Amino acid sequence: MSKLTSLMTPACVIDAAKFQHNIRRMQAVAARDNLVLRPHVKTLKSLAAAEFYAPASGPITVSTLAEAESFASAGYTDILYAVGLVPNKFGRVAALSARANRFTVVLDSMAAVNALIAYATQLEHPLQVMLEVDVDDHRAGLLPVSDELVACAKAIVSTPQLHFRGVMTHAGGSYDCFTQQARDAIAEQECQLIAKAAARLAEHQIECELVSAGSTPTALANTRHKGINELRAGVYATFDCVMAGLGVCTVNDIALSVLTSVIGHQKDKNWVIVDAGWMALSRDQGTASHAKNCGYGLVCNSDGEILDGWYVSSTNQEHGIISHIDGKQPDDALFGYGTMLRILPIHACATAAQFEAYQVVDTEGNVKDVWSRISGW
Repeated sequence: MSKLTSLMTPACVIDAAKFQHNIRRMQAVAARDNLVLRPHVKTLKSLAAAEFYAPASGPITVSTLAEAESFASAGYTDILYAVGLVPNKFGRVAALSARANRFTVVLDSMAAVNALIAYATQLEHPLQVMLEVDVDDHRAGLLPVSDELVACAKAIVSTPQLHFRGVMTHAGGSYDCFTQQARDAIAEQECQLIAKAAARLAEHQIECELVSAGSTPTALANTRHKGINELRAGVYATFDCVMAGLGVCTVNDIALSVLTSVIGHQKDKNWVIVDAGWMALSRDQGTASHAKNCGYGLVCNSDGEILDGWYVSSTNQEHGIISHIDGKQPDDALFGYGTMLRILPIHACATAAQFEAYQVVDTEGNVKDVWSRISGW
């Protein structure tokens, strides 16, 4: 077992204790509301990480077919591919349905349904299908009480090679909710409208095995999740500065960080220069509209303790520039040449995507494991 400070930088680090605490928090919500938890594995895309929060005995959500294929090879059978399906993926989807009997795709228009029906005669195994419902006018989905929703479901049900599983939604608008009251309201709206979609289909004798909803902010809202039977969320396992900025967690809950080294200074500008640029941190500036703009990430010492006011103010490909929000001069005791720091990500999904593996550390700063990551689409 090596020390964190022996690693070459930049490196992606997961704090094992925080990671496991975050997992237990979401599991407690699902247990309280008697819901099946379908974790979204898109943030870490790691089979080793998933053993802790999304074991093979349960359902998962993925955002790429590469994830689906890797998890299916590892024995997962109930996999929801939660991105609208297009014809150029039909072949890979057919192969997945043969390997994982509850591999499920999502559609949200009659055009998409008709295209899949036209292909369905080529399926050797029945393909599971869900319809996506729009509950907040934020992204994709059919309106919950629309005629098109009913027409899509009827067409799927009447196709022998397809099996209709139900309806799902993602309240992406929750990422714009900066108060507890707002998050609670959109969580209730999410559940009410997806339940209304299921009820609309029931009126036409179309039953929904799954009524699935979730995003990390709505899943962790102060509300009972009534009208659904499945809860989905993903970034909760690590959290990030976006979630902290919304008030869903604190910065001390963020379990993922980028280990970096001080490589120089621009003393006349009060800049600290590190070896983690946008290739390590990503170019995500998702907190730009928040009350606290965290730039490209918040700065911690190598033990993961926040250095108040210090943040990554700008990035180049391999260089990050650390500044203080009040323009303070860097203290050499904190930012001396060669000093290792940790940067908390703005959006964990984007930052994690820059690395092939994660260094898992304990509270003593020991690297206890290395988790590989699935890449590509």
